Amino acid sequence: MEYVSSLPVTLVFIALFALLQIPMTIVVGLRRVQTDTHFLDGGDQTLLKRMRAHGNFTETVPISLLAMAAAEIAGAPHLLLWAGGCALLLGRLMHYGTLVNSGFGNGRAIGMIFTMTPMLIFPGYILLTFAGLNF
Repeated sequence: MEYVSSLPVTLVFIALFALLQIPMTIVVGLRRVQTDTHFLDGGDQTLLKRMRAHGNFTETVPISLLAMAAAEIAGAPHLLLWAGGCALLLGRLMHYGTLVNSGFGNGRAIGMIFTMTPMLIFPGYILLTFAGLNF
């Protein structure tokens, strides 16, 4: 059975980000078991870092993927979609790694720049396309 999608690039990134969220969720749960913390962070800085890294991922990835899907539906070039998806992936990995390991650092800021770039480019492409500017 062959499956043809109108969102081939976005579907790849949805799958990758869904898979990435699994270990992020697990490490939060494992730390909860280790510290016997059932709600909030219990004052445990390691748990707090893991929760914020997971939370920030959860706050930024879904809207980015929706914007990516909308851009793909609007006819965005595959190169733009791949570049934006890779930037988002790199950004999320940098931000997560820095936040969990040290809590601060340039990797966190650079990760957010890589995250925000597709969050700006995909909706920008859509709005410019609907304004009549074709690329």
